[in-house]
Amino acid sequence: MPTFEITPIGTVRNDRTDIQHTDNWGAVRSTITVDERFGEACLQGLDGFSHVEVLFVFDQFPEHGDYREPRPYRGRPDLPPVGIFAGRGPRRPNRIGVTCCAIESVKGRELTVVGLDAVSGTPVIDLKPAMAEFLPADVRQPDWVSTMMSEYFQP
Repeated sequence: MPTFEITPIGTVRNDRTDIQHTDNWGAVRSTITVDERFGEACLQGLDGFSHVEVLFVFDQFPEHGDYREPRPYRGRPDLPPVGIFAGRGPRRPNRIGVTCCAIESVKGRELTVVGLDAVSGTPVIDLKPAMAEFLPADVRQPDWVSTMMSEYFQP
């Protein structure tokens, strides 16, 4: 398969640095500073939206290597094994994460969001405003997911 290169557009700054601390992201306030090559008006208009989708790279996690065998989610033996594309964790082939976050403020090249599950220093590869027309109306998921995620976005 062909390969491609992605250059980050900015960086996350917050008070989370422990990649093993995987819950309680709901009150995490992060500032994404967009690279100066995009100019001071690169975020203009984003303040009219309530949420933004942040695409980022789990760069602080090592690549896993073999993704063929289903594994219990989060390595927990009480959860069913799932294939690599049935989870959202950081140990994935291209280590790309995406989270829809509440926008708190926009100022120049700085975007402050709440609920971004990325540690400080994480490279951001893109930002997209959340639009109702792109959001699914009826999401279905296994019951165990709701139980497992119950504390993920708690403050």
